[in-house]
Amino acid sequence: MPQDGILADIIADVAATLGTGLADIAVTRAVVGLYFTGVALDTGSAGVCVTPAKTAIHATCCPTADDTVVAPGTLRGRRAVDLLDEIASPHPLRRALAIATLNALAETCWQRRPHPDVLLRPDMDAFDAAAIAPGEHVVLVGAFVPFLRALKRMRQDYTVLELSADMLKPEELPHFRPAAAAAEVIPHGDVVLLTGSTLLNDTLEDLLLLARPEARVVVVGPTVGLMPEAFLRRGVDILGGVRITAPETFLDVLAEGGSGHHFFGRSASRMVMLRQSPKQATARAA
Repeated sequence: MPQDGILADIIADVAATLGTGLADIAVTRAVVGLYFTGVALDTGSAGVCVTPAKTAIHATCCPTADDTVVAPGTLRGRRAVDLLDEIASPHPLRRALAIATLNALAETCWQRRPHPDVLLRPDMDAFDAAAIAPGEHVVLVGAFVPFLRALKRMRQDYTVLELSADMLKPEELPHFRPAAAAAEVIPHGDVVLLTGSTLLNDTLEDLLLLARPEARVVVVGPTVGLMPEAFLRRGVDILGGVRITAPETFLDVLAEGGSGHHFFGRSASRMVMLRQSPKQATARAA
């Protein structure tokens, strides 16, 4: 497992909440889908993580290497805590499986002990929760299509950081800056919107350090789980994620190549967690 960082903190929070019972929780099913990876546990909870879009697994036909994925066909019945070791893996598919497992455990934790300083709003969109006002400059980390569509509709001032301009439409190109320019761009954001996939590629921590203390910081996406304390300590104000309401149906959808269009309103729903405690001035410097 990682020794420090946001994922290590979330694991520690899960362990503190579940105590010795964590060792007894087992995986009942795991699916590595085209768009999302999902894990269900014998607690009745399930979690999800985005499936990394570009990996080396398709570089050859039917690879035989054991290191790219966790041995298929062996996951059912595995201890959830053992899969958390894969969070430190250099292989994206292994990390995705571990984060989905962690998010399933976070759901179990929330059911037992909701966070006292967080307001959970079901069926709410994180963009709406951000309450972006006219005149505010928005920095969007990642070309998240629903957010781009909303920003254009509002005629909002925004900059989008992305690895490649190919991800944007022609009318969005004037707002494009390469991801490498994050240190120049993020400090100018009144509202900073980051996708949860930054947890998977291990860039979230550094990106959060770039936001001004008074900026409104939003982390959104199915990869965001229900264990908010580690995010709050780093200055995040709003978390937008997914709660899986029907795990078996949800995993069936993923196994058949489905995405959000196929599971929202059926086997999963959007949710938002809002900070209720004052933001600490030193949160991002810690």
